[in-house]
Amino acid sequence: MTTTNVLPGAVEREQRAAVHRVPKATLIVRRFYRNKPAVAGLVIFTLLAALAAVGPFVAQWDFDDLDFLALKQPPTSTHWLGTDIVGADMFALLVRGLGRSLMIGVIASLGITIIAAFVGTAIAYFEGWREKVGVWIIDMLLVIPTFFLLAIMVKGASGTSGWLWLTAALTIFGWVGYARILRSIALSLREREYVAAAKFMGVPSFTILRRHMIPNLGSILIIHTVLGVVYAVQAETGLSFLGFGITPPDTSLGVLIRAGSGTLLTAPWMFLEPAMLLLALCFSMTMIGDGLRDALDPSSASAGRAG
Repeated sequence: MTTTNVLPGAVEREQRAAVHRVPKATLIVRRFYRNKPAVAGLVIFTLLAALAAVGPFVAQWDFDDLDFLALKQPPTSTHWLGTDIVGADMFALLVRGLGRSLMIGVIASLGITIIAAFVGTAIAYFEGWREKVGVWIIDMLLVIPTFFLLAIMVKGASGTSGWLWLTAALTIFGWVGYARILRSIALSLREREYVAAAKFMGVPSFTILRRHMIPNLGSILIIHTVLGVVYAVQAETGLSFLGFGITPPDTSLGVLIRAGSGTLLTAPWMFLEPAMLLLALCFSMTMIGDGLRDALDPSSASAGRAG
């Protein structure tokens, strides 16, 4: 009979060595891909982004080309999605409008998130009179009718540069409410030990915000950036529909919906096509945002099935 000598604790060490450590990013990706609606939203958004990027190269017409022999023509082999009242190709217009709306949504959402993150955490970080002044300024900005300011700022813009003015306006006036929310969340962060230690070591305030406070709001910022695209696209669509956003010769989904609303009975494709694209874009971003929220939240239903 052979006796095998096992060192004390060897079994425990072998078991710990056998445990496969999965990086946090991998866990988040696995949780996200287990959410079928989120994956569907990601697929839809990818297809829309690909359409906006590749569409101009496969379209038979440019968005500003006019076919006077095909006014308000339904879809044909020449005009895949029909034409509008002046003979412009709807496929080319939709590709251009989708690209403009996506650029406005993504750029404005990123700008809003960055400004709100620094302002909100800064107000929470600085105590005393500086915090009171910061909260007072945000409260004052919240009561300003931003819609009229947006309309005034972008009304004078025209041509292909109008979307830049609209993006800047959405960024300038869109961060206020979100900064107040982040300030409330960041109040608990300024009491953490690592923040106090950084203050004691003389680390500059901006560095503390950038390295210690804002990264701890990462999951919230990511989710808001995704959902902020929906807000920016809807704001652009509403302003353009009312005539305060993108103006010809440029176009966007809002401009196309406005133009098609008057021909819903005689040329329904002019309204339904941009409306369906807008609905698909907002639906996909909402599903992605919900999936990211569940994947980043350890207490969500998907958190326990990361293996």
